[in-house]
Amino acid sequence: MFGTKISLFGNSKSLEKKIDLFHDNIIDVTMIFKKAIKVFLSEQRSESYKKLSGQIKQVEHDADTLRRDIENNLYSRNLIPDLRGDVLQLVENLDKVVNKFDEVTYKFYVERPDIPAEYHIRLTELCSQVAECVENMVIASRAFFRNFNVVRDYAQKVYFIESETDITSGKLRESIFDSELPLANKLQISSFVSVVADIADIAEDCIDELLIFAIKRDI
Repeated sequence: MFGTKISLFGNSKSLEKKIDLFHDNIIDVTMIFKKAIKVFLSEQRSESYKKLSGQIKQVEHDADTLRRDIENNLYSRNLIPDLRGDVLQLVENLDKVVNKFDEVTYKFYVERPDIPAEYHIRLTELCSQVAECVENMVIASRAFFRNFNVVRDYAQKVYFIESETDITSGKLRESIFDSELPLANKLQISSFVSVVADIADIAEDCIDELLIFAIKRDI
């Protein structure tokens, strides 16, 4: 469906570098997030978790700076005018994923949910699935700029993994509400499961629009 075309960047090495760094930031925040949740489950709001949460906040700040630089470059230098609007929307969509990682990590820090040990393995599994979903989203997004005949392949991986996160989060919530925990605890833990799973939903939304952009580029 999508044929191979030349790079969108042309001779704009500065823009190419900024978009590469932006994608790198998403990968970085994904890896830090997985580590942070594991630390939280074993140590709660320890200094180690606080440090990891701070690292995610810094990556989120760096990503925002890069997003603004990319937007300014596209307008001030009139780069790739035919697809400028799509690229801007894509970058903004990707930025939402980074923001959500930061939001979720901070929510753990502030609310300090007491998650019983029997749910740790499944919650860790959910975080790994979410991370894999986002990582494949990043690969698809990178491909859009250079070799977008593989965009659809990685998009399908995102769709599949997102459906797996729905299954994992659903089973986890069922287990929580079938337990003898007080209702308040059930509701709090379930809300954390939902916000973690929401990251995969946002990645899926990004892919939905990315495929539309790719179709437009291929016309």
